[in-house]
Amino acid sequence: MGMSKQTTFALACVVVLSALVPGVAGYLTARMEAIEAAERNLRALEARLQLREARDARPVSYSVPCLRTPSTPQLQEFSASALGREEHAGRGRPGEAAPDWLPGLVQDVERVVRSE
Repeated sequence: MGMSKQTTFALACVVVLSALVPGVAGYLTARMEAIEAAERNLRALEARLQLREARDARPVSYSVPCLRTPSTPQLQEFSASALGREEHAGRGRPGEAAPDWLPGLVQDVERVVRSE
């Protein structure tokens, strides 16, 4: 008894698929496990980095207490006109008067400079 060509082809397809489907399923399972392992490793590294950042960001304590608190905001640079030098007076915009707070600021700055 001979088999028809269609039956032979169908049996060949079933044999190939029976080997191919478990192989593909195993491959995909292994890939998913690898991705999950990479995610776990990434989370562990992120947790270690956050701990390190938290440890490095400790508040700094100084051994010497602050003796004075400045009454004005700390200024990094002072221009000659802000310090009230006579030779630079009148160099502002024409018709513009000096602000009322400027003499007090100049006195505060002079006191700070003398104390240092």
